[in-house]
Amino acid sequence: MLSSEPIISSSGTWALSYHPLHTSSFRGRAIPDPRSDHQVASQPAIQLHEDAAVDSARTPWYRIPYVQILIAMFLGILVGHVLPKEAQSLKLLGDFFGKLLRMMIAPTIFCTVVHGIGSMGDMRRLGRTGLRALLYFEVVSTLALIIGLVVVNVVKPGVGLNFDVRSLDPSVSQSLLSKTHSGGHTSFFLNVIPTSFLGAFTSGELLQVLFVSVLTALALPLLPGKGLSVLHFIESGGKLCMSMLGMIVKLAPLGAFGAMAYTVGHFGIASLGKLALLMLCFYVTAVLFVGLVLGSILRWAGGSLRKYLAYIKDEILLVLGTCSSETALPAMMRKLEALGCSRATVGLVLPTGFSFNLDGTNIYLTMAVVFLAQATNTPLDLSQQIALLLAALLTSKGSAAVVGAGFITLAATIQTVPSIPIESLAILVGVDRFMGEGRAITNLIGNGIAALAVSKWEGELPAGTLKQRLNA
Repeated sequence: MLSSEPIISSSGTWALSYHPLHTSSFRGRAIPDPRSDHQVASQPAIQLHEDAAVDSARTPWYRIPYVQILIAMFLGILVGHVLPKEAQSLKLLGDFFGKLLRMMIAPTIFCTVVHGIGSMGDMRRLGRTGLRALLYFEVVSTLALIIGLVVVNVVKPGVGLNFDVRSLDPSVSQSLLSKTHSGGHTSFFLNVIPTSFLGAFTSGELLQVLFVSVLTALALPLLPGKGLSVLHFIESGGKLCMSMLGMIVKLAPLGAFGAMAYTVGHFGIASLGKLALLMLCFYVTAVLFVGLVLGSILRWAGGSLRKYLAYIKDEILLVLGTCSSETALPAMMRKLEALGCSRATVGLVLPTGFSFNLDGTNIYLTMAVVFLAQATNTPLDLSQQIALLLAALLTSKGSAAVVGAGFITLAATIQTVPSIPIESLAILVGVDRFMGEGRAITNLIGNGIAALAVSKWEGELPAGTLKQRLNA
């Protein structure tokens, strides 16, 4: 199997702390391939832990990436509050950084998935992994929807607001409805297939990139020499992508500053007042879901939620600053491989999860729809809420993991409950961005744990492996 090995950089566990060039040593000591299915090397792990601790101690605090992002976010909030009009022009910075990162997501996923599956050799295992991942997605997504539905019915954050839909701007809801996908399930499945091979890389649809990647990987064994020369070329392309990403992520603080300044400047902190209870309910529910449901799954896989969150803290802060979990996808793939997951499993589960396993979006959907019903005094009986849950299971599929897509998915979901005035969508416009961070972070955490759980199910993580590597 062709492989490249990670190097712990002096910046600690930054999102792209894996050197893009192939190497097999670190200060004279060999490092085991993190994609080996059953290899556990305790002594090198201890040495890496000690070296990383020394390097982190030598790094000035102001050069630590997650510290830079936190400072940039604070400055963005301050500028947005003090100079709201001027701050809105800073949206360009956030958009610039986001577009740079998204430019590299498709080729990185393609190289990673093709190399991982092409190196696997066992196509039956590929099918088994895919089925297990889909089963996991459906079970966990249903739990997220149910938890959101229960909390919003118990707390009732919208009761007493008495919004008059006649006073709301109908153009907001109409513009959102025009962006929702039409044609039902047939349109969704057809949308997985790109109009051309290269079209998958320009459409922005992760499922299309995944479809092309899997198809390419399945065709490799049919080539002379089982396509090893092509596989080596693709691996080199993956290293090039990671090298380019390493340059781009250095601009993360700039992107976080611009995005936060625009958000606060455009919507204003005062806009959170009336809907503060809904936001509080959503964030508390998301924290409980991560702690109880995802934490239990991670413990079954052999890991600690606290150490896992510390391990991906850079990616969490990157998502918090950019409000897009897609921006952390390539780095998450590398980090999960370093924990012992195979490249094939990570390449299948993680990109697919961002379309089929959006835990944060699922919690938001049920809570937001019932909240709008409460705020507009629209009664919803038990049968209507069960129908809402089933509809949300379908409408959430294929939703991109970026801010705005969750709101569009909400528009598609609310259409399944005709009794709720569609104009009520305008109520949530001012706070959707502030809840978008919670959705994206929950999606990121959930999909990372999904990859670990499927890897454990596949036997890639022997007892103690995940715990040992998280410690190191």
